[in-house]
Amino acid sequence: MQIFFDIVGQTLRTLWAHKLRSFLTMFGIAWGVGSLLLLVGLGEGFRSGQRKNLATLGTDIMFLFPGRVPAVEGSLNSGRYYRLRYADYEAIRKEAKHVRAVTPNLNRGDIRAVSEYTSASGAVSGVAPVFNTIRFTPIATGRWLSEQDNNENRRVAVLSYDMQRTLFPGRPAVGNTILLNGTRFDVIGAMDQTRKGGQGGPDLRIFVPINTMRAMFPMKGDNAEDAISFINYQPSTRQEHEIAKLEVHRIIARRHQFDASLAEAFDDWDTIESAKRVDKIFDAMDWFLGAVGLVTLALGAIGIINIMLVSVTERVKEIGLRKALGATNRNILTQFFLEGVFLTAFSGCVGLAITIGFVALLSLAPTPRGFDTPRIVPISAAVAIGSLALAGVVAGLYPARKAAMLPPVEALRQE
Repeated sequence: MQIFFDIVGQTLRTLWAHKLRSFLTMFGIAWGVGSLLLLVGLGEGFRSGQRKNLATLGTDIMFLFPGRVPAVEGSLNSGRYYRLRYADYEAIRKEAKHVRAVTPNLNRGDIRAVSEYTSASGAVSGVAPVFNTIRFTPIATGRWLSEQDNNENRRVAVLSYDMQRTLFPGRPAVGNTILLNGTRFDVIGAMDQTRKGGQGGPDLRIFVPINTMRAMFPMKGDNAEDAISFINYQPSTRQEHEIAKLEVHRIIARRHQFDASLAEAFDDWDTIESAKRVDKIFDAMDWFLGAVGLVTLALGAIGIINIMLVSVTERVKEIGLRKALGATNRNILTQFFLEGVFLTAFSGCVGLAITIGFVALLSLAPTPRGFDTPRIVPISAAVAIGSLALAGVVAGLYPARKAAMLPPVEALRQE
């Protein structure tokens, strides 16, 4: 054990004797580790930001909008336009076996909301009570719309966070009343904030029961009888989203008398498919950025091998003298091996610590919409540590073996 500590002491003295060279060598490894972790962390920050962005809508949501049936397959410039209707929603709810939940959405942006304090213009949405299980609608105070509210055509409303602050500044909204185009509605609930830091502008929305909305504020325009704006639904399971989409397409095509195989006739948004595409993009980004970081790390490891070979060349006489005084090949091998491993391990730990500190500082700064703070990804840290271990062995073992194999007499002859 004493021999081991003597070798460690000799290693540290040698490194200290060449401070600048040792520092520059360790800087290359630290830079490589930091680059690998930070580049992969940036990719994960983008991925996390996009997931949070989708989460503000809800989980596993699918949208179906009004569409246009092409007169000629593949054409988007001709054909007939069709509206979605409340009866379409009812058909989907009854017939689609792979749809877990579905809600119609009847939206109007021309309805004036007035409280006893001020007035505002926003989006008034008529939805089914199940809407809050499909979309992200956190309730801060009060309650959400109920089946009884919908069945009895009650004039009740739930306000979004920004709408509550606009209509009732500094005051509670629940228990008060508002006027929607002059008609009185009781406020039964107020939502919590769904967007952080004002991202995307104010969210001015009012939710009322769909039956109340249909009776009082129906859609405007030609052929608008019992029309709705769009339909939200969820598949029974995430894996069945394509089956659920095909079921919904067949129902809509049958009701509006066109071929369900005409993909151009449907205008929908599958957030599950979007999330999968985003994951694939960021998987590719992680691989690319990780490869860039590994190349940088490899260059640092090559620098250590080079420095250790230079060290062996400079210390040929020292090696010969030590072997002449009784040092074994194993002693010489251990010393140079430890120098290489120490340089690699210490500089790697420094790079890891600096990266963790930098990421912690970034977490305190505001982030743009769709981007989250970079974070240390465990698998990338494991890859960095594994690469360091390999680099340390190679950087220490090859020069060390070369030093140990030098014949004492030949080493002492070197000038």
